[in-house]
Parts: sequence; C-alpha cells; structure tokens
Amino acid sequence: MGYHELRKLAAYYMSRERGEHTLQPTALVNEAYLDLFGTGGSKPMVFENRAHFFAVAARQMRRILVDHARKRNAEMRGGGEANLSLDAAPEPGVMRDREYTALDDALSILERENPRASQVVELCFFAGSTQKEAADILGISLATVQRDWEFARRFLYQQLAANPETPA
Repeated sequence: MGYHELRKLAAYYMSRERGEHTLQPTALVNEAYLDLFGTGGSKPMVFENRAHFFAVAARQMRRILVDHARKRNAEMRGGGEANLSLDAAPEPGVMRDREYTALDDALSILERENPRASQVVELCFFAGSTQKEAADILGISLATVQRDWEFARRFLYQQLAANPETPA
C-alpha cells in the first residue's frame, strides 16, 4: 500500500466526519504517513505484509481522528449530542466528536476482550472494507468475520448504552 492508497483510506475516513471538520484528507494521510514511515532520524516501522500495513494504517488514522476529536471536545465541553449506534452508522459528514471518542473508548474495551472482532470493526466500519475484504486482510473466513461483526455490534452497543455520558 502506498501513498495513493493511504489517501483513499483518508478520504473514506473523512467522509464519515462532520462537514465543518478542520482536518482535511491530505493532512490526515500526511500525518499518518509520517507516523508510519518516520520523521527525521526516527526509524520507520517494518510491516510483515500488505495486510499488516493496511491494518496499521487504518488504526493510525483512527487514532489521529480520535485525538483531534478529543482536543475539540476539551475546547468545547459542549453537549446534547445525539446517540450513536453501529446499526445506524452515521451518514457522511455527520459523525460528531463525542460520538467518535465514545466509539473509540468502546472499541478499546472490545480490543481487550476480543482483538480480532475489534480489527473487523476497524476494517469494516472505519476503513470501509467489505466483510469479504476484511476476511482476506485478516486471513480468516467470511463466516468468521460475520460472527465477529455481530459479536462486536452487540458488545459495542452494550458498552455505549451502559454509559449515560456516551452516545449509544
């Protein structure tokens, strides 16, 4: 995966963000690219294969967007935002900072409970992969991806619903 594919992934990520987002796809991909391949004297990461690179790049872009959202939340501390459910994934341009950070928090818990299911969510929900593409990237069957997706949906919904401070 090269810069062009990272740019495509960044554009997909940004299509899920609110319309007035200050971070643009090019800035997102540039920041992720620098994180992945090093800056100055730092040693760049070594990737096992294309699938490993894709998974790491998707995670890094998610982290950049979540960090950006957390900074905006810290500045605004405003509220009353609508709830989020994976069953009703946001339309392009409407994912809000609090929704993004709440989902990231729930995904962090899922990652500790079931790392593979967390990877399926990152690939299908965040990176825009189909379940078949996620199966190929992860080297597992489509049926396994489908089971992991269903498990992750239920798990994340429960996590989001359990905390009144986070969208569910």
